[in-house]
Amino acid sequence: MTDKINIAVVGLGKMGLSHFAMVNVHPMANAVACDGARFIREVLNKNTDVTIHSDYAEMLATTDLDAVVIATPSRQHAPMVSAALDKGLHVFCEKPFCLDWQDSVRLAQTAKSKGVVSQVGYHYRYVGAFQEVKKILDSGALGNISHVQAEAYGPVVLRPKRATWRTDKAEGGGCLYDYAAHPLNLLNWYFGEPTQVSGSVLTRIFSEGTDDQVMSTLRWDNGPTAQLSVNWSDESHRKMSTKITMIGTNGRLFADRQECQLYLRSTDPALQGYTKGWNVKYTTELTDDAWFYLRGEEYSAQLDHFVTAIAQGKTASFENGFQSAAETDKTMSMILANADSGVPLGKPPTVSQPTPAKRRGWFRR
Repeated sequence: MTDKINIAVVGLGKMGLSHFAMVNVHPMANAVACDGARFIREVLNKNTDVTIHSDYAEMLATTDLDAVVIATPSRQHAPMVSAALDKGLHVFCEKPFCLDWQDSVRLAQTAKSKGVVSQVGYHYRYVGAFQEVKKILDSGALGNISHVQAEAYGPVVLRPKRATWRTDKAEGGGCLYDYAAHPLNLLNWYFGEPTQVSGSVLTRIFSEGTDDQVMSTLRWDNGPTAQLSVNWSDESHRKMSTKITMIGTNGRLFADRQECQLYLRSTDPALQGYTKGWNVKYTTELTDDAWFYLRGEEYSAQLDHFVTAIAQGKTASFENGFQSAAETDKTMSMILANADSGVPLGKPPTVSQPTPAKRRGWFRR
């Protein structure tokens, strides 16, 4: 493709404006936008030369587009993505993908059948430290993983206040779908869809109609048990902080936005660059310099990945494409159902004990 890609950014709130800024300056893209708020349209019309639409359906019917970036409240994702796919457009959708996981599966299948590029905004998959965790796990150097702690804390809802779409369970899904989605998506990336979910508790702290805190236990066949702990009403953190801790038969691992720490009992030839004992690698050294940059490395790389794939005519699934996002949506629905019923969701996982490490020195006969 030699011409610039026409991309419409739909929904100009916090994330939408961020995506709009990146699309608007990307050298391979032409930006248009759509938002129902008159104030937003007037401000952008005064300060940019970009065409701003007020009606999504009308824009799809009358505008020459190649792709859309959907950053509207979560409840609107499924119908908007469906309408874009009906037009044969490439689609980037902010997370969570859909509030109903069955919509997610259906739309993933539609996108695959149409051969379009599809992506969901789980930007942690573009953070160097979390990518390094995936590399370590794939190498097998950490051994059999027995326990995982997945956490996310931040200061989103810190007092009772007027409800917004984000704190309206029917519109945004609450802390589970807005915050817990991030560490859950990392768990899905590392281990796939859980076999069983149990012990889920969704707690209100300030919000009247939705959860502010989420705790749950997830288990995998012949895999780890993961403890999920998420709270978006935690003022001890200046901004969102997502952490992953793992214990394996050959050591332990910790990763957050800044670094990846790995302790190895013994080295493994499948994992080059790591020695016995503690190893620390920082996101700055694990991240390739982006040729296109605005806002942050992970957001820039994510958006550029989407644009470049379209420009090169690629239709292969992304690691954070619709299919993987559907896994996360289904996992969240399991947590929600488990919290409501108190009954574990899924079947008891198959558990096989790993071969113990060899004893050193002498052996009992």
